[in-house]
Amino acid sequence: MNHPFKLTLATAAILAAFCASAQTFPAAGKSVTIVVPFSAGGPTDRVARDLAEALRKPLGGATVVIDNAAGAGSTIGVAKVARAQPDGYTLLLTHIGMATIPSLYRKLSFNVLNDFEYLGIVNDVPMTIISRPTLEAKNFKELSAWISQNKEKVNLGHSGLGSAGHLCGLMFQSALQSHMTPVAYKGAAPAITDLIGGQIDLMCDQTTNTTSQIEGKKVKAFAVTTAQRLTMPALKDLPTLQESGLKDFSVSVWHGLYAPKGTPVAVLTRINEALQVAVKDPDFIKKQEGLGAVVVADKRVLPAEHKKFVQSEIDKWGAVIKAANAYAD
Repeated sequence: MNHPFKLTLATAAILAAFCASAQTFPAAGKSVTIVVPFSAGGPTDRVARDLAEALRKPLGGATVVIDNAAGAGSTIGVAKVARAQPDGYTLLLTHIGMATIPSLYRKLSFNVLNDFEYLGIVNDVPMTIISRPTLEAKNFKELSAWISQNKEKVNLGHSGLGSAGHLCGLMFQSALQSHMTPVAYKGAAPAITDLIGGQIDLMCDQTTNTTSQIEGKKVKAFAVTTAQRLTMPALKDLPTLQESGLKDFSVSVWHGLYAPKGTPVAVLTRINEALQVAVKDPDFIKKQEGLGAVVVADKRVLPAEHKKFVQSEIDKWGAVIKAANAYAD
């Protein structure tokens, strides 16, 4: 029979180890790596680099580095973190794809809900409906009528299968009950270049990619995909798709932070506390606003709410992908 005093000592040892791991993480001289499953220079990479800077101080001045592990619609980088040592030194920063890859890819080496620890949502990035500059329509009503008249003749560009632009485009077509011809690109930059040049007609893409083009009048902007109008100067006059007649249409590109499953609770708590400080950092907020992003200021920055939100997004996008038969494999 175990002696009660021994049990007490064992419990005390566990508690001591728990507290020690929280206090010593990250260890002196050891860096924390944030894996970004996309190429350097893209919107998610920029968010990650801004976040890395904002996390350094609340993590005791630790070095936070970015590891770009792009490919296969983000699944290479996500799988890399799923396999990583669960010690808090390898984290994942990814976007809405975390909720769409379970439906897009029917064979994955990881389970989005079971193989990761959820640390919190970081931001939301609104999206815009934009067109080539020569399109005749002057407002969303005229654009909707033009799409209805031309249907499959309309070329709808996006930055790749499973990208936010691709998914927004699927939802946009469903809401309008009008099928357009999708044109896939290897990234937003070449797609927008062709849109400006008139090779394609329309795109639905995030403000991180479109705001400067709208400001420079290189493209036409018709609406934003958020529930409320945006306040940024270049976009404040754009109506929402909901007020334009597309009921319940709301799409944004959110980014979340994750750790491998099995990371010690004390370490997860330490990282989440640092994240809560980071998202309130004025410099971080300013940088995100400059990208057209809105830093999260709600309960989704907490692990449980983050996971609940992703589950709801999996359900939402799973239905959209299934209806469009838009599987990647």
